[in-house]
Amino acid sequence: MITKEQARQFILAKQGLIGDYRFVGQQGAYDYVRQAGCIQFDPIDVCGNNPALTLQSRVKGFRKQMLQDLLYKDRKLVDYADKELAIWPTEDWPYFSFYRERSRKLGETFDGLEELKEQAIAYIDENGPVNSDTLPLEGRIFWHSSMHWSGNWHGQSPAARSVLEQLYTDGELIIHHKKGSRKFYDLAAKHLPEHVLSAENPCKDETELLCWRVLRRIGAVGLLWDKNTTAFLGININAEKRKSILAKLTDEGKICPVTVEGIKTPFYYLAEDDALMKEVVSGQADLKPRMSFIAPLDPLMWDKALIASLWDFTYAWEIYVPAAKRKYGYYTLPILYGDRFVGRIEPVPDRKEGVLRVKGLWWEPKVRQTKKLNTALERTLREFGKFNDCTPMK
Repeated sequence: MITKEQARQFILAKQGLIGDYRFVGQQGAYDYVRQAGCIQFDPIDVCGNNPALTLQSRVKGFRKQMLQDLLYKDRKLVDYADKELAIWPTEDWPYFSFYRERSRKLGETFDGLEELKEQAIAYIDENGPVNSDTLPLEGRIFWHSSMHWSGNWHGQSPAARSVLEQLYTDGELIIHHKKGSRKFYDLAAKHLPEHVLSAENPCKDETELLCWRVLRRIGAVGLLWDKNTTAFLGININAEKRKSILAKLTDEGKICPVTVEGIKTPFYYLAEDDALMKEVVSGQADLKPRMSFIAPLDPLMWDKALIASLWDFTYAWEIYVPAAKRKYGYYTLPILYGDRFVGRIEPVPDRKEGVLRVKGLWWEPKVRQTKKLNTALERTLREFGKFNDCTPMK
């Protein structure tokens, strides 16, 4: 059995949010995404979009262009479905063949779609990257989206947009680049290695694939419990199947069970992290306090019930809450300091003036505003300002 404090420290040490920085620069950003498996994408950019915010909290010296280069220059990362729309390592492309197969089968149910797909591929092959406004396909089609993160939406959609989305989920296209929220698509074969595109799924059946995905999500968070957790979002798994897979992974020696004081539900962590667990329990882990502003959809925040149980901290992303009903702010970020959540902050870059304004700052009730805490906040705001090409206001 471990204490709640040890559970918190293990998760933060695993994720690179406590102690000296383990991830540095562009290579560090790539290394973190490989460790997490995926980081969730959201296009809203108030002070950095969700993937960039996720990386800035862990990667020393991270700048937004680093993620763009990894995605659209080096092609080490791709945008695709996983936990909703996500960013994950290109090397994992073969594992997601099941998404592509499902997309192609669904596409076959639409009359005339195959012909439109052929026209689109021919045009893109000759003319290069397109978006839905520049692909010359006219008309509208009745659409049942095959996009995993779009649910079972039915309706009419412009033909160009529908065909691009279909080819994207088929794996024929990838996102070439983005301008704001606008996506430009190009042929995957022009940008991804043939050995990656043609590789077979390493998992021989559905159970093996589910095991791989569950293992990956445990590694992303560090410590997950046997509950219906949103950390497994995007994985088609019920309670019975989850228990079966956790038991299988335990029997195979790939995960280790552990109990946390005061919590009946068992937790699991990767067997490869057992040395880190021993360091935390023995007091030998690097737990030097660091302050970070955490993204709303950060892997640390994937299971808010787990956060409430281990940290006694409740967080709601209020971006979709009417202004009059918000308790805090439109785009408020949790403040992590050491192994505790000490508050929340709403930083808003004024890009015209080149300054970072703090629209709101709320400390947790039991937090004492010491000189050490305020110094850490000033230092974090300076780095966050640089991340947003701004200077913090005095």
